[in-house]
Amino acid sequence: MTIALALAVSVMAACASEDKEPGLRPLALKEQASGVVRSGADYVVTWAGVLTNPNRWHFGENAVAVISAVDAAGKEVVHMEQPLDAVPPGRPLAFSGQAVTGAKPVKVKIEHRPASWREASRIPSAFLRFPVSDVLTERLPNGSYLVTGYVLDPFRKAVGNLAVTALLRDAGGKLLGGATSYVEDVRANVRRRFVITVDGVNGGKVARTDIEAGTWGTTAKPYEDLVKGGAAPMHTVLPTTEPFMKDRGYQPATDRRQ
Repeated sequence: MTIALALAVSVMAACASEDKEPGLRPLALKEQASGVVRSGADYVVTWAGVLTNPNRWHFGENAVAVISAVDAAGKEVVHMEQPLDAVPPGRPLAFSGQAVTGAKPVKVKIEHRPASWREASRIPSAFLRFPVSDVLTERLPNGSYLVTGYVLDPFRKAVGNLAVTALLRDAGGKLLGGATSYVEDVRANVRRRFVITVDGVNGGKVARTDIEAGTWGTTAKPYEDLVKGGAAPMHTVLPTTEPFMKDRGYQPATDRRQ
């Protein structure tokens, strides 16, 4: 029993040292937004946030968002700990969620616990972003927003699951709300459609939608595995025209022939 306790203490100490590793800066909650929607006799609390990782060569792993809401009397009616996906080196992580409560919340707060750090196995530029296209945002009659679009895999290896988060903003860029959906079996050169419904948007008119797509999981392993498999070729379709019989380029400047 004593040995097991000692091992547990040593593991906790190791984790704590990772959180406070010299030279690394902590994750920062750059933005947050929340909303409350009535649903029958209950209330649905929605939230969205953006964490930033200022460390260019390290993943932030096992971070946890802590969401709390209180009613008019100051009583806590929502308390949720949400495990977050790994935060890529030098990049943000968008996240969202929702919870149901029987009491009406009047204030929602998002905090987060420190991450552990993992050094990236490749240079930062190797961790390509997942391209998105044809994003369309539509306001529904009930006040929700429907966001659709397509996502691609820039790597040779297929992605098991991608978390795709839509962030709705006003004309000034302020975050108004967001939601997340998951897309399975994303492959190179094959567009996969995502559909996201964003509830609880209030406080302004939606003028812009940002999409953040990333690997699903609290550690960097899924992203690392994709990068190790290599990037997909940018052009996979061979030209159909015949090659030129003669170079059409201009003569070199050093060529003095007339």
